[in-house]
Amino acid sequence: MVFLHVAPSNTASREYGEAVDGWIYPEFEQNWKLFAPNPLQQNVAVHARAKVRSEDGELRTTGWINLSAQDGAAIDGNLLPSHTQQNELRRAWDFYNGSHTSENVSNGLRGDLSERYLRRIALLRFDREPLGGTVERIQLRSSTTLVQPPKWSAEKVDSKASLRELPWWSITPRDREVSDR
Repeated sequence: MVFLHVAPSNTASREYGEAVDGWIYPEFEQNWKLFAPNPLQQNVAVHARAKVRSEDGELRTTGWINLSAQDGAAIDGNLLPSHTQQNELRRAWDFYNGSHTSENVSNGLRGDLSERYLRRIALLRFDREPLGGTVERIQLRSSTTLVQPPKWSAEKVDSKASLRELPWWSITPRDREVSDR
């Protein structure tokens, strides 16, 4: 699949291009930033909550879980943190923001893919929590603040957080298949 993805356009890649892209994106996406990264200029904290159906049928809403803090804790003090621990959630959030308007409307062909990817990451995180039932819906939100310039700099940045709350997403059987692996 990777070969077909990076190979010059040919009969096979034209015929199976959609299937190849479906296998590659978003988990195996590569770009030039791997070699010339743009330093982070924002601190983004992504939180999630869920509607959980208990065995007796009661539907309750969890509190917000700070997914970004979980990632931070996983790499804090780790001499060799994995790329996934460092970037999976952050890249998924960037992917969603880049493929949706501020009103959460898809603005391109990859909007649905970015939503499913972000939903799947959140569902996998909730599967690690003792929730006492089955997750039926998920909601995410973020708080973004600009990284403050060094004390010696004359640059001024707004320290007010920018908030974004996404709508509730229903968990589909397809999401469940992925999280059960």
